[in-house]
Formats: sequence, structure tokens, C-alpha cells
Amino acid sequence: MYRAILAATMVLGLAACTAGPRERYGRFIQPVANPGKVVATEIAFARAAQEDGQWTAFAEYAADGGLLFGRNGAIEAKPWLKTQTDPPAAVAWEPHRVWSSCDGSLAVTQGGFVDPDGQVGTFNTVWRRQSDGEYRWVFDFGYPEEEAPEKPEMIASKVADCDARLASPEVPQGAAMATSLDGTLAWSFHLVGEGERHYDVWVAGDEGWEQVVDVALAADRPQ
Repeated sequence: MYRAILAATMVLGLAACTAGPRERYGRFIQPVANPGKVVATEIAFARAAQEDGQWTAFAEYAADGGLLFGRNGAIEAKPWLKTQTDPPAAVAWEPHRVWSSCDGSLAVTQGGFVDPDGQVGTFNTVWRRQSDGEYRWVFDFGYPEEEAPEKPEMIASKVADCDARLASPEVPQGAAMATSLDGTLAWSFHLVGEGERHYDVWVAGDEGWEQVVDVALAADRPQ
């Protein structure tokens, strides 16, 4: 649940990255991916943490039912956030890459963070598009690392294959899994044993599911 502010200019190259032109079905417009908007929301989230307070920003950008994935498993974010006081200085973060379903109903970001004490690490966030078209996070998972994750020159972006029609990826028994509305992006998390944490993301491609995130953290790893 950690994050650093990225210059907004890096979003411009993503703004045009959609799954393709919009197609009309009668009076309706087929939803399409908008990874640039997802990244812009992530950056606004990071900025709000610095300006308004860390936990205030987390609550503002959380979807109803959003989860924080910690050492003891996932907890519902909003009730927990109501009990928290913003720290004097917030964690800073920036996105390095984004994956989106073809229809844009679900997207995943990953990037680097640094906390006020200088601890660096990686964060992962799942974003769900709301009824008003805005994105709010439904899952947040961060962990410290010995070295900061490498920052790319430009934010990497990948949109799922719109023509893919795949069965859901296989996950271990007991794992929680969710997919985008069109079934082209899937994510999963679960605990193993005494707290080994797993988090996985798949994007539909022309050759089937491509696993783009595969995280497994030992139970004794620092939080």
C-alpha cells in the first residue's frame, strides 16, 4: 500500500492507447480501454497523498469493498481507513506500467514507492471503472525491497486482445479471483501456510492467457 509522484507529461503518450476505435451498437457506445486515464488517476492519487494526507487519499480513491492485502491477508479498506490518522509525511509513489482489459472495466498498475524513512519497494493496484466512468482501486498490495524497482523511461502499457474468448485462468483451491466484465483481464490473490502471499495478473492475448504479474512473498519477509 505504498507509492512517488510522476510527471504528468509521462501520461500523454498513454492517452491515445486504447483498445481501438469505439464501435456503435444502436444508441450505445462499446466501452474501450483507457490506460492513460488509469495512469492519470494513479498520479492524482499519489499527489493527493502528499497534499491531503496518506490515508485520506487512500479513502478518497478506494472503491466500496476495496481490499488492502497485508501479512494476515486481505482486509476491507474503508472501515480500516476510518480508524487511521494521516502520518506527518506520506509515502510517495509512481506507476511504471499498466495493463487493461479490452473494455476498460478493469486495469492493473504496478510501480515503485519510497516511504519517509527511505524504504523503497513495489506496489500493485487493481482499478475498477465506476458507473460514472472514473476509476477507483479495489485491491492494493505493496512490499519493501532491498533496491528500488527500475524506473522506465516511459510508462509501459498493454491492452488485452479484444477478440480473445478464454475460460478463466486456473488458480489454486481457495484463491480469490476476479475478471473484467469482458473476461480479458484476470487477477487473483491468496495466502499459503503461515502467511505466504501470492498475487497474479493475466492478460488475454492471441495465444491465450499471458501472466504479466507473478508475486510470491514468504511469510517472514518484512512488511
